[in-house]
Amino acid sequence: MIAACIEVHRHLGPGLLESAYEQCLCHELSLRSLSFERQRPLPLVYKGVHLECGYRLDVVVGSCLIVEVKAVERLLPVHEAQALTYLRLTRLPAALVVNFNVAVLRHGLRRLSYNPNHPFPPSCNIVLHPKKQGRPHRESHRDGGVDRIAALLEDVRADLGGKGIVHGDNAVPA
Repeated sequence: MIAACIEVHRHLGPGLLESAYEQCLCHELSLRSLSFERQRPLPLVYKGVHLECGYRLDVVVGSCLIVEVKAVERLLPVHEAQALTYLRLTRLPAALVVNFNVAVLRHGLRRLSYNPNHPFPPSCNIVLHPKKQGRPHRESHRDGGVDRIAALLEDVRADLGGKGIVHGDNAVPA
């Protein structure tokens, strides 16, 4: 999957719209004979009411990986939170957030999973540090947004009924 993303980025470079990258990525997946679904509808159920809000998953590969295509200046915590919410709503095991608007594609990749034993390694780990008095801390070489990520993860955890989530290799307990 990542090789297909790299191939698209190598040919197009940064600076285009998300829709162009999405269409080219789907073409690349077809060339590689990978099964995928583009713009898969994501129904939303709120207190038993089915809402047709128009949410769509950019690409679902092999019925097990959500690929969220971005073309932004930099990935923000809200982009990871969006992918985590999609994982929770679809119950799919993994997501890949790909920002094509970067000079080197590896700086625009975020891998997320609810299952720590999943074959996709995480982009970062959320761990509890005693020095931070039990507050989640993001271990990563990437910059910023630790408090915002922690707040977003708390919201996702609350939506899961306090069961906790797994982000990367470490569980964030309830």
